[in-house]
Amino acid sequence: MDSKELALKVAELSLEKKATDVIIMDLRGLTSMTDYFVICSGDTNTQVKAISDHILSKLREEKSRPLHNEGLSGHEWILMDFVDVMAHVFQPEKREFYALEKLWGDAKIIEIKDEIQ
Repeated sequence: MDSKELALKVAELSLEKKATDVIIMDLRGLTSMTDYFVICSGDTNTQVKAISDHILSKLREEKSRPLHNEGLSGHEWILMDFVDVMAHVFQPEKREFYALEKLWGDAKIIEIKDEIQ
């Protein structure tokens, strides 16, 4: 799967665990670090862990594994680095503090909505 498909898949998987404020940031042309950020929020440590565990588990079934993970012990912000896609699962306070949407303000943002809401 290409990087855009992977970003959409990560966003979809996060919604399956009731993530909120899910966005995809298109960083192509802005950095060589990655193509996309997928950013979402979970209200508690438990939900942040559940979202990241679900993403990792489902992508592992499709033979996609992250190159690197961070934050798996604290569950306030978990980063999953799939090279061309970086998934960030934040608690709202951490998301506001790090403000990736502002830091990468030139990126095109795609809001992902849960159709079942």
